[in-house]
Amino acid sequence: MSLALLHSRALCGLAALPVTVEVHLAPGLPSFTLVGLADTEVKEARERVRAALTSSGLQFPHDRRITVNLAPADLPKEGARFDLPIALGLLVASGQLPASGLDQLEWAGELSLSGELRPVRGALAQALALRREGASRGLVLPAASAQEAAWVEGVRLHVAQDLLGLVAALQDGSLPTLPRQARPAPLELPLDLRDVRGQAGPKRALEVAAAGAHHLLLVGPPGTGKSMLAQRLPGLLPPLPLEAALEVAALQSLVGSFAAETFAQRPFRCPHHSASAVALVGGASPPRPGEISLAHHGVLFLDELPEFPRAALEALREPLETGRIHIARAARSSEFPARFQLVAAMNPCPCGHLGNPLKACRCSPEQVSRYQGRLSGPLLDRLDLLVEVPLLHPTELAAAPDGEGSAEVAARVAEAQALALERQGCLNAQLPVGQLERFAPLQAAAAQLLQQAAQRLAWSGRALHRVQRVARTLADLGRRPQIEASDIAQAIQMHRALPR
Repeated sequence: MSLALLHSRALCGLAALPVTVEVHLAPGLPSFTLVGLADTEVKEARERVRAALTSSGLQFPHDRRITVNLAPADLPKEGARFDLPIALGLLVASGQLPASGLDQLEWAGELSLSGELRPVRGALAQALALRREGASRGLVLPAASAQEAAWVEGVRLHVAQDLLGLVAALQDGSLPTLPRQARPAPLELPLDLRDVRGQAGPKRALEVAAAGAHHLLLVGPPGTGKSMLAQRLPGLLPPLPLEAALEVAALQSLVGSFAAETFAQRPFRCPHHSASAVALVGGASPPRPGEISLAHHGVLFLDELPEFPRAALEALREPLETGRIHIARAARSSEFPARFQLVAAMNPCPCGHLGNPLKACRCSPEQVSRYQGRLSGPLLDRLDLLVEVPLLHPTELAAAPDGEGSAEVAARVAEAQALALERQGCLNAQLPVGQLERFAPLQAAAAQLLQQAAQRLAWSGRALHRVQRVARTLADLGRRPQIEASDIAQAIQMHRALPR
């Protein structure tokens, strides 16, 4: 036959959309035309496929007019993932490979000039798309990509090492199937909360942040343990459910950073303060996920918060509220999940010693105001907890480890999260404003204290609601059905203004 149809998928954000690879051979002047809104990488497949077929001892139809269409034509295609279906389509259309059974498979893989199959990005996303659509087709991938996709249950996976071996397996019906990966056992936590000396108040704030998925800002002089506290937050969070772990792994697969040994671990991303807005929220062409999406279901730690570019910080405002980021470009747009927990750290002033009883601050009031002014009011409004981390006396630092370890705190966090999920179906930080009255009821004294604090401190409506959500988390940790005045008082204490 002179026409072959094979199935593949194109990446659009985290989605993998169906693509039909149509290969047609016709008499006429020899040519190789590739159409279907393909980018440069896809168009270069012509030379890779030509060399791979020749090197594998297969016949390339040099004397025919070749047309390859990637349908639908209005869907952008990028990457080298279409090399394999194009090469197989040429073999089917030229009669070198039978077409029977090929429509029950989907294909993705980059071809080297020798015919070897190289891994492609987004294998996990493609497997997830197949499972969500309930498609009965199997998935054929290079070995390394198949190892990623094998974490997805319910998808029939086949592995291919090179083009010649794949053609031989298709001809004799012996296409190898890859077994699903076993889920790894949880790793022991290398970072323990007990390692942080003193700092009982910030430790309590870290527990509250973990229990309610609240965003946290730690303010204090250099060397007080802000980074140590932030690094121990993932160890307080419950293990990732399988579906969430697959979503995290699919995002990592899009940028080529997936590692099987870290599967089901919560991400911890800590970009340098020189990171641009595109590096944080994602972008480029075609759009790629940024740090906030790679921190999905995990922790995004921004150290030296005021040193980040203003545009980068302001770009965080929308995903902090919605849990998603929409990247729009002239040619195309993509949407990525970004339900991360923000933990930020900063010094109180440029020299870092404002309020330090052991070392005098050298900054003028204007310098302090200008430094803290790099953080806009709307951004600070979106941070639930603003906690001061004081400098400890050397005797406290030299003392034996004190307080609870991560395991004890994580048990309380898991219990509080389970209580919130059973009551309202989401964690407290994600509780909609319209449901606060129902799921976060205030006792009379608590309501009066909250109103007095909001008036005296000139809070916005968003800040008031965030304090109420924090109080709901404090009540959950104390197993109280209603928010009491003591919960509101603690929540107010944890939402302090920046020291001046």
